[in-house]
Amino acid sequence: MTYVRKDVSRLTRDERRRFVNALLQIKWRGEYDEFVRMHIAYYTSDGERGLRSAHMGPSFLPWHRRFLLDLERALQRVDPSVTVPYWDWTRDRSAMSVPWTDDLLGGNGRSFDRQVVTGPFAYVQGYWPIREGIIDAVFLTRDLGRARDPIELPTEEDLETALDDPVYDTPPWDSTCVEGFRNKLEGWGTGEDTAALHNHNLVHRWVGGAMVGGASVNDPVFWLHHAFVDLQWTRWQQRHGPGSTGYLPTYPPGPDSEQRGRIVARHERMPPWGVTPDEMEDVSWIYQYD
Repeated sequence: MTYVRKDVSRLTRDERRRFVNALLQIKWRGEYDEFVRMHIAYYTSDGERGLRSAHMGPSFLPWHRRFLLDLERALQRVDPSVTVPYWDWTRDRSAMSVPWTDDLLGGNGRSFDRQVVTGPFAYVQGYWPIREGIIDAVFLTRDLGRARDPIELPTEEDLETALDDPVYDTPPWDSTCVEGFRNKLEGWGTGEDTAALHNHNLVHRWVGGAMVGGASVNDPVFWLHHAFVDLQWTRWQQRHGPGSTGYLPTYPPGPDSEQRGRIVARHERMPPWGVTPDEMEDVSWIYQYD
């Protein structure tokens, strides 16, 4: 039966409670940290060797779609009514708005160490220790809006620049692409600091703290953010219709290409699941968005 992912601002009080409780339960069971480890393991950049299945490549969207589904299924084993809500960061743009409430994700980190001390994921509550990471912090951190050098979340216009591009991705299929929906949404660019970040990437930087880097899954807002990113892929498909090119590249790069063995073509299998990007293009029989 198809289920619905809702805007987090429209969750009922009971739906908020159930979502938070399911997250805390899989953290207690040890399942949640497996998701953190997986994201760290597959966070491969242009400058590293090996396959880029999760980031800086065409499979950014189908990889994270499957990743979200795995998390959602883990939550539903605790409570079948739970789905992953999405955070519309073009509308809920303040550190005081949803989802930064005490009954959801808690608020900003305190000024001197960025530790989150409110809400159910605060370290002082004892339910959300950080066990997997790229730094030694044991508590969740945030720096919403980056207090010392403020930045803004992406706007509807920023998102529109990605949605309006009718081509899914273009050579060289990496973080340097200036055309194509995938990288305009993923948000790699040129320049320094936040001038080089757009849409998806800029949101990670705006949240700050644990959300910066491969261990970003440690902050539960990761899932709400990526559900909204996933929704944009659905909207892009709907906007450009069946006549659009769909996922690209269709075939792997040639033997002389620097991208040979570094990206996932349409019918190649994405690790660690063995599913292909084209198998993830239409999941409307599993879930839909409100």
